[in-house]
Amino acid sequence: MTFSTSFVSDIRFGEGVHATIATSAGALEARGVLVVMDGFLAASGLGEQLAAQFAAAGIAAEFFSDFAGEPKLAHVQAASDAARGKDLVVGIGGGSALDIAKIAACVAAADEAPMHYALAAHPLPRKPLKKIMVPTTAGTGSETSATTIFAGPEGKKLWIWGAETKADLVLLDPLLTVTLPATLTAWCGLDAFVHAFEAATNRNAHGGAALYAHAALRLLTEALETAVKNPADIDARGKVLLGSCYAGIAIDNCGTAIAHNISHALAGLAPVHHGLATALGFEATLAWLAEADTADLAAAAHACGLSDAALLPGFVSDLMDRCGIARALPKAFSAFSADDLAREMRAPENQPMRRSTIRDVSDADIDRIAAAMIALPKTL
Repeated sequence: MTFSTSFVSDIRFGEGVHATIATSAGALEARGVLVVMDGFLAASGLGEQLAAQFAAAGIAAEFFSDFAGEPKLAHVQAASDAARGKDLVVGIGGGSALDIAKIAACVAAADEAPMHYALAAHPLPRKPLKKIMVPTTAGTGSETSATTIFAGPEGKKLWIWGAETKADLVLLDPLLTVTLPATLTAWCGLDAFVHAFEAATNRNAHGGAALYAHAALRLLTEALETAVKNPADIDARGKVLLGSCYAGIAIDNCGTAIAHNISHALAGLAPVHHGLATALGFEATLAWLAEADTADLAAAAHACGLSDAALLPGFVSDLMDRCGIARALPKAFSAFSADDLAREMRAPENQPMRRSTIRDVSDADIDRIAAAMIALPKTL
């Protein structure tokens, strides 16, 4: 077996480490900075704290927070325009803020618009702006990955990929995750769990990524329920945050699989939280997947503390129960059929995840899975 492991950003972990954002920017020789953070965080007082940090460091900082929900083309275009002429982009928030920041740091280094780079149609600029990523949720792992996701002009999920999108520095501060509501903690945590699991078990899995994926599975298995039920538990919050980061490194090297094919397809139909959609898709396909009974599946089960891969479906369903995850979709999905979802699962942009799944995913499998997903209650 041969493999290569992509580079891992400089990662600093600790309570209160977000207080070093401005000094870290200065160490990267930044004089002009764009801070991308969602409106909720900007209004929470964190924006004012960061502005004071940058002022004290003598760094000119502009803030972009005109977005909500998952990134859309208009958001990444506006952030890219705001980043032009800057030295560095700071992304602080959930996956949306981080993805917007990463795209902006690349697009601002050239004259093209974001769609020029979508689905790897063209290479990214070789000298992007420098980037500091500070996650405030624990799920996407975007802080360490080379992938970014946004909705294109037709609302379909598109991706921009390349080493140029990766952070120069990642700051992991569990204090920033404490106010995340229990539902979002659960949804994001399951997203991280699936990242680690799929990276460790798909056709692209290798030992270099398994080091991170298995560590992530152990951390998330140990701490996610506690983080959901006792949000002030900094130790649990830290383990989930670190697990999410490690899972991001794993998918950066090996990608994802069928659960993410499903969640991206669902998002192509109607708005749905990515973590919830991924968890639901994972539960719906795990028993089928575990029938492959590979050594990688067995190793992932062992990382979760299980003796056998056959125990995985029950384990995951129990974890979802303990974390309070409802098996339901938003009401908007009442307007769509299983055929609609199957069509999205077959869409070109979702085929890499289909192909990487350890079992062959036939058209009949897609039809069966789509029917099971659309049959879920539409009560959210």
